[in-house]
Amino acid sequence: MRKYACMLLAMSLAAGQLSAQKKPLDHSVYDGWESIQERQLTNNGEYVAFTVNPQEGDGRLVLANKANSWRLEVPRGYMVSLSADSRYAVFKIKPTYQETRDARIKKKRPDDMPKDSLGIVQLGSSNVLKIARVKAFKMPSDAGGWIAYHMDKPLPDTAKKAPVVPKNPQADSLRKVIDSLTALLQKFPEKVQQKYLKDAEGLMLNAEGVDAEEPAGAAAGGGDAGTELVWYELATGKKLTWKNALDFTTDKMGNKLVIKTAKVGKGNACVLSVDVAAAKVDTAMKVFNDVKNLTLDEQGLQLAFVAERDSSAKAIQKFYKLWYWRHGTDSAMLIADRTTAGKTNGWAVSEFANINFSKSGERLLFGVAPVMPPKDTTVPEFEKAQLDIWHYKDDYLQPYQLRNLTRELNRSYLTVYHVGLKKVVQLADQQLQDVRPSGNGDGKWFWAVDDKASRIASQWAGRGKGDMYVIDPATGSKQLVKAGVDGMPMGTSMDGTTLLWYENGDKQYHTWKDGKEYVPSKGIKVALYDEDNDVPDDPSPYGALSWEKDGSALYVYDKYDIWKLDPLAAKAPEMTTGGIGRSYKWTIRWQNLNREENFVESGKPYLFTIFNNTDKTAAIKWHAIGKPFMLNKMAQQTLPTRLASFVKAKDADVLSFSTENFQQTPDMRVAALADAVSQPMQATVLCQPNPQQSQYLWGTAELIEWKAYDGKMTQGIVYKPENFDPKKKYPMIAYFYETLSDGLYGYTAPAPTPSRLNIPFFVSRGYVVLAPDIHYRKGEPGQSAYDYIVSGARHLVKLGYVDSTKMGLQGQSWGGYQTVQLITMTKLFAAAWAGAPVANMTSAYGGIRWESGLNRQFQYEKTQSRIGATLWERQDLYLKNSPLFHLPKNKTPLVVMHNDADGAVPWYQGIELFTAMRRLNQPVWLLQYNNEAHNLVERRNRKDIQIREQQFFDWLLKGEKPAKWLTEGVPATMKGRDYGLE
Repeated sequence: MRKYACMLLAMSLAAGQLSAQKKPLDHSVYDGWESIQERQLTNNGEYVAFTVNPQEGDGRLVLANKANSWRLEVPRGYMVSLSADSRYAVFKIKPTYQETRDARIKKKRPDDMPKDSLGIVQLGSSNVLKIARVKAFKMPSDAGGWIAYHMDKPLPDTAKKAPVVPKNPQADSLRKVIDSLTALLQKFPEKVQQKYLKDAEGLMLNAEGVDAEEPAGAAAGGGDAGTELVWYELATGKKLTWKNALDFTTDKMGNKLVIKTAKVGKGNACVLSVDVAAAKVDTAMKVFNDVKNLTLDEQGLQLAFVAERDSSAKAIQKFYKLWYWRHGTDSAMLIADRTTAGKTNGWAVSEFANINFSKSGERLLFGVAPVMPPKDTTVPEFEKAQLDIWHYKDDYLQPYQLRNLTRELNRSYLTVYHVGLKKVVQLADQQLQDVRPSGNGDGKWFWAVDDKASRIASQWAGRGKGDMYVIDPATGSKQLVKAGVDGMPMGTSMDGTTLLWYENGDKQYHTWKDGKEYVPSKGIKVALYDEDNDVPDDPSPYGALSWEKDGSALYVYDKYDIWKLDPLAAKAPEMTTGGIGRSYKWTIRWQNLNREENFVESGKPYLFTIFNNTDKTAAIKWHAIGKPFMLNKMAQQTLPTRLASFVKAKDADVLSFSTENFQQTPDMRVAALADAVSQPMQATVLCQPNPQQSQYLWGTAELIEWKAYDGKMTQGIVYKPENFDPKKKYPMIAYFYETLSDGLYGYTAPAPTPSRLNIPFFVSRGYVVLAPDIHYRKGEPGQSAYDYIVSGARHLVKLGYVDSTKMGLQGQSWGGYQTVQLITMTKLFAAAWAGAPVANMTSAYGGIRWESGLNRQFQYEKTQSRIGATLWERQDLYLKNSPLFHLPKNKTPLVVMHNDADGAVPWYQGIELFTAMRRLNQPVWLLQYNNEAHNLVERRNRKDIQIREQQFFDWLLKGEKPAKWLTEGVPATMKGRDYGLE
């Protein structure tokens, strides 16, 4: 026993020494902290590709085999594609971060900026073929063995070199004559000089063999001359090259390469179709001003695009037409223009619409739109009135209309061209503006919702009711399914015969088929909607998993389990998970690993995740849908980790995924599927970023429970510093939003914050952080926040390791509001930091969310603010829950961040709060980052606020010396000269 006791003591001392050598996180660590992105597997599951990127600087592309016995790292590689035959990786390579930074400092033009390169690797080898100055590449997704890459413009210094002109005796002689006459022309008026000099230059160019009207290298109409496009065979290195390419596309199977070229000199602009197997080039179109939206069907046999051929470059209006070309035909044929039957008279083909062939290739989906009246050019812009007219009968408020102006100007209305019938049928119109296809474009019925009647009411209701229709793509006829639906449309079965939606009224799923409505979920005794909903609105459904491929069944979720429904309600609902989820508080969810298939097949295995709502552990299971879950196997798999980022090989049972927890950054693992499910922690780890983390003090995350002041038990997370000593008294910061405990095993990198509390940074520096769950009562958001946050803080004080005089609050947005409300309700906290808070619900109620253009009324009546009534119905609740009216009670110093481009919470809310506290002579600071949004976007500003947040809390919770900006401020005269951080 003594021997083992000595060993334990030695180990303890060693651990203590190791920990003593660690240092707290500081602001220098952010840039180098890495994360894994772009996770991919080859189709055969043998190779893995992913990128590892720092927050700022040069990342790397990693290529490895699944056993990690072969590995290649390519500096700055990204945007990787893996060939369909699992043999090659193709990717782009960025310039170095320093090169780009230096060029930005020098304010270089876009053409002069450093450009990407292309990289090609045969998997298993160490050779990287690099091709400089490539701006784009495409590789067929399902077959091929080749790529097409598009070169960027040549380097500016070479592009400006004068062309080498062959010697021409006649031209030399003529040049001497022109040079000698030029001096004589100086005696004539300027107009005469210009005329004769122009004529002489034309003679000279003709003699030298250059087109005087279209100089060499210039595109038609003075536009882009295009750049080189290269077809490249991966196995052999064989190349085919086209000059002056402007755009290109390929089909999935790699049969065709379509190229749009520019008009140069006396040549024609063309659309070319390259038959890859036959090495044959067909011209689908010659002579056009513009071509857009090159689209191939899946086999590469059909091509469609819109083209404009008739207008001059300066025309006010240009009309595009839809063209169709089929392999083997001479040239593209016109299939739709302004005069085409089957669409609304006076409407034209839209240049902005997506063009898609249905999966079968039998339908071509495109868009038409009303012809807009041309702008009046007779009056100069500076003489035109500039105003917005708000009208009470408008569907949407002017800010919403202006926010979506470009989308509306470019709106197109779905139309179908039936290839075999050579027939155009318009499906969408001014009544049904957004028609949704079904069955990958081949479905029996398309569908749409007309919500015009409830658009005005949606500004306070948060959503509108709608009339649901189905549309026959063969004829364009519309059929009303149901009027005034208050719920959520969910599309159709794969064949497009059955429509699905959820209704808030009876909280059931409804279907429609052949003119009849059904309620297939009727009879289910548990809630199919959010059981934990605490906003004054109808709860949202948990949603549908998917349809059976043949449309014979539909799978939906409750909170825990999965149900199989008969769409025609002929059979009773069946719980396919056998109730295991609800019995053990496990949420079971399907992971769709094949994004091209939006259906499931009974008896076929799929990946499911399992989340334990009690202890927040997780598991994954490979399970045949529709069959019972096995309890004994599931019970052995729940793990104290977060499992995510699942990628399955298309043609092999190989799975890659990540594990993480508060102490471990998400990794990159790969294993045979069965092994990944049964023993995920034993999978091969291909990458574990951030080894430098071991040099820094970190901490732990623990799930805690306590009784809130409303009498209910609640959960939260407490984050403790490394080497936590329960006998010490620690400063504490409470960070909150709504419910956060499900994130127990989530990793947060130390990073400059967009406005939230970076928890590992503060924990590393000796703070305890509390993240409590908050559950709300209607009309009492402020009191609810108090009941849960304050009770949680006092719970930690009772445990003995938190200093009750050194506690702070930090919240952003909704958390910012709760922060400000709390400091008017309690003197418990010594410091508070609020990002973008609402201070006055009465003034915010009628404001605008500028990022969307929506009025804010719905937020107070129906959603997050949880008042549940209009301002006129319950003015008392708006006043009670507005901290502005209770500020005289406040004793807590407060920093407010509120930015002048905030699109979510009006900036004036922060100003109201600051000016009120300033008048009351309460310590308050307002950080206004210029042209910044609700959450900070610019990294430079994120770094700045992170420093200030640390300085503020260290001052008031640790007794550190305050920074100058806290004690003296920074006057406008010193803006950009002195940041007050010292």
